[in-house]
This record gives sequence, structure tokens and C-alpha cells, in this order.
Amino acid sequence: MTVIDESLLPLNRVYHWEATQPQAVYLSQPLGGGRMRDYTWAEVADEARRMAAYLKSFGWEPGSRVAILSKNCAWWIMSDLAIWMAGYVSVPIYPTLTSDSVKQILQHSESRACFVGKLDDWNMMRAGVVGSAVKCIRYPLSPEENFPEWDDIVAKTAPLPGNPLRRADELATIVYTSGTTGMPKGVMHLFSSIGWSAQSLRQRFGSSPEDRMLSYLPLAHVAERWVVESGSLNAGSRVFFAESLETFPQDLRRARPTVFISVPRLWVKFQQGVYAKMPKEKLERLLKIPLIGSLVKRRILAGMGLDRVRFAGGGAAPMPPDLLKWYHGLGLELLEGYGMTENFGCSHSNLPGQGKPGYVGVTYPGVECRIGEAGEVQMRSPALMTGYFKEPEKTRETLTEDGFLRTGDKGEIDAEGRLRITGRVKDLFKTSKGKYVAPSPIEDRLVTHPTIEACCVVGANYPQPMGIVMLSQDAVNHARSPAERQALAASLGQHLEKINAELDPHEQMDCLAVVTEQWTVENGFITPTLKVKRPAIECNYAKYFDGWLRQKKAVVWATST
Repeated sequence: MTVIDESLLPLNRVYHWEATQPQAVYLSQPLGGGRMRDYTWAEVADEARRMAAYLKSFGWEPGSRVAILSKNCAWWIMSDLAIWMAGYVSVPIYPTLTSDSVKQILQHSESRACFVGKLDDWNMMRAGVVGSAVKCIRYPLSPEENFPEWDDIVAKTAPLPGNPLRRADELATIVYTSGTTGMPKGVMHLFSSIGWSAQSLRQRFGSSPEDRMLSYLPLAHVAERWVVESGSLNAGSRVFFAESLETFPQDLRRARPTVFISVPRLWVKFQQGVYAKMPKEKLERLLKIPLIGSLVKRRILAGMGLDRVRFAGGGAAPMPPDLLKWYHGLGLELLEGYGMTENFGCSHSNLPGQGKPGYVGVTYPGVECRIGEAGEVQMRSPALMTGYFKEPEKTRETLTEDGFLRTGDKGEIDAEGRLRITGRVKDLFKTSKGKYVAPSPIEDRLVTHPTIEACCVVGANYPQPMGIVMLSQDAVNHARSPAERQALAASLGQHLEKINAELDPHEQMDCLAVVTEQWTVENGFITPTLKVKRPAIECNYAKYFDGWLRQKKAVVWATST
């Protein structure tokens, strides 16, 4: 077992910054109407101790679970710290789940309490929380409910004395996976895996108290939990929070982050936002003019709030090479990374100046990687989970006898040690011709079209695959015009022809079925981390496959329900 320096554990880092920079601002929280509330390290530690004392007053046994159901905010992180200080285990819940999913997680984790924060659709979730009979605590800005309120509790409760500590080998959190193939599993992480992965991140990218981050991807997801929460605790960095989707551009410009991670879908949206203000052709012409090009690049990055970024990352899905090239042309190098809930996100990333399109980079310090049976990527590190909560059989299926994680991803490693993900081991399907097709590499090509926001390649037991593509909302709006719809179909047809020319005969798609309705978390087609749920897509659209093919067109307009 790896021995970790206990000074790197999350609570120890809080006490370190509380002692060394107590008046430095740690968390910057929007309150609405342009108002902000800054929390210093001293204030964060004090409020966490007070809430920890309140939680301990109920006398629950050590290791009891306490859930957090909220969009990202300062109180989310303070709750996590309070749960740990009290001797308990935190259970983050995605703030966009259905009532049934929330209830399932609360009951499966046997949570004693639940922090309830700002949510977009509390009415949808309420029955799942109230019906689970857990004790609830309200954050400021949360839905109106007759729950005890954070500010009242910390005002009336004396803080826990001293610096409550947790051992490296104690369970810190249960992170439920986003469930692309079924109900989520509870991934168990120790304090050692959180502390070790944060230190490995800092070693690679040199994080410091001068760094600034904007927290907007769900903290219930391990990537944000690792890079933003654990990373800031380890390095003493400042964290800003986004107020809403509508205010996101202003939130980003306010934060002026030095470290910024996003998913490919959002990097595409940022690009589309630039094109909405300046047509692509005009921008390309200006960028080729030496002095003017430099000025335009700086102005674009400043307008997005990304002019101070020293590390920009992307993950969760492959980044289209053209998108990487576009941002690189602006002076912003996007470094792709790769990780899973089961390894707390800490597995691979590209290094500055050494990125290679289509590759997710090299292992973080201390991570081992190998290619196992069926080309499966397997990895091992001190950041690995101890297993799935109350699921010993699934744990045995996922961890090898020598302690490697079976990722379920297929991959290749080049001569420089860079990993390329080539598909999912279980996503392979067989056509009626008896040929196997790996959909992921084809999907990576499909989403390079500027109007395609998400896609899914299907075709089990059909002669050839077919692609289902979801248009961006902007493309949907334009497609209402018959002339623009015809032009879009022609463009997508050319895209299909180009991709098919690059594929083996058995992989070539018969058609693209265009979906104008959005795939969302709410309708069950994507996960909270914006990954397509392949089984849900196939189940919903399967009844239309024969009809699409009978049209014998390269591009068909799909019906979704």
C-alpha cells in the first residue's frame, strides 16, 4: 500500500491555508443582482467547523453518509469539509437528476442527511428527497422549504474545537457514476486517493495560490471535484462560481481563470459564440494579417475571459482535431485528458507543447497503464477506488487480481507513451454481414461538423451502420427555413461522404438521421456529464431504422418519439 504524506490530505490542507493565508479569499460566490460574497480561508474553516458541530450533535455513528444536492457554490465545498470534520462520508448528487434517481441514491447510500442548494428544478426532485426521510439543510439561494438554514445554523452553533483530522485510510466520499448503461454505482474513495490525485495534478501543472478557477461543471462529477475542489485545497488557489447559464459569459470574465477545464461540447459552443459575432471567413482572413491577427486573438480571448489561462483542459469525450487547431491558432493550447470516477479522474493528460490530436496524453506521475485482453486500457495508481459501495461482485469484475482497473475502454499507446482511446470494449456491434463495428471512432469524426452537437452510431444486425446526429440549437433554428434545411442536408451529405471515404467498407454508414429535438439529462438521453446514453438512444429510435433506410437518402430528417 502506498504511504501518503498526511499533510496532503484535504482537511490538513485547509488548516495549512487557514494558518498561512487566513485573510486570502478562497471562494467567491455570486448572490444575484451583481452582488458577490467572498469567503476567506479563515471564514471557510470557521463555517465548516460550525456546521460539523451541528452534524455531530445528532450522534450518528462515525462514517455515516451525508448527501449534497446542489449546483456548484461556496456552501457545497464548505459542506464537504464539514461532513469530513464531523467524521462522516459525503455523497454528492447531480443537481439535474430525476426524483427517482435522487431517491435511489439517498436510499442506497443510507444517507442520514442532505444539504439542499440552488437547483433548476426542485419540484422535479423534491419527492425523491422528502420521500427518503433524510434530515435536510438549506443553503442560501436554495428553494423555499421549511428546512433548517445554513446561515442560522452557523450563527447559533459553536465551532468544533481544534483541527479535526481524518486518517488517510478512511472512507471520504461515495461518488455515484453518471450511469451511461444503467443505474449508477457508488464509487468509494479514501482520503488518500483524494490527496494523492490532487498532489499529482499539482506536480504536473505547478498549481499555486496565485491560480484562479471558475467552478461550473458539476462538483458531483469527479473531474470538477478533483481539479477544482481538491486542486484548490492542495494548492491554495481561488475559486469563483458561476451564477447561471445566462450570466456565464460575465462570470467567466469576472473570474479571469488561469486554470480552465471544459467538455468538448462547451468548447464548441464558445467557438460558435465567436462566429456569431464575426463570420468564420472574415476571422480567418484577419488572423492571417501579422499585427492585426495578434490584436484580434488577444481581443477574442479577453472577450471570453480566457486571456489569463495558462492551462486549458478538455475531457469526458474526444476533442475534434480541427477544434484543437482553432484554439491553438488563438494562442490557447487545449490539453486533452482522460480519467474515470473509479480513479478520481487522475490517469492521463497531454503535456504543454507535446499534445497530439486524438491522444489523451501520458500517465500522471505514479500512474501505471497497460493494454490488457481485447485491447482494454487498464491502469493502477494510489488514486484508485476501494470498490463499489455494497457491490462486491461488481468490484471484483472491475479490478484485476493485481489491482488494475479495467476501464472498459479500448486503446493504443504510441512510442512516446501517449494513449489513444479507440472505442469501448462493450460498444462493439455486429452487422448482419457478420462484421464488427466500433462506433466511437466514427462518432469522433461525425461531431467535427459545426452543426452536430452530439451523435450516436448504430446498426447492430443491419447490413451497414447508420449515424443519428443531434443538431445544435442554432442549426435547428436555421433548419426551419426550407432553403437552409436543404443547404444543411447537402453539407451533411458531403460530410458523410468524406467520412465514409476514410472508413473500411463494413464501417461505412448508409445514412445520417438528423434529430432536431435536444438530447438532455431530463429526457434521459445524456448523462449529467454530457455523455450520450447509447442504450437509451438505440431503444428510442430503433423503431425508425427501417423507415430511414427505405428512404435511400444520405440524409434523412428523423422523428424522435
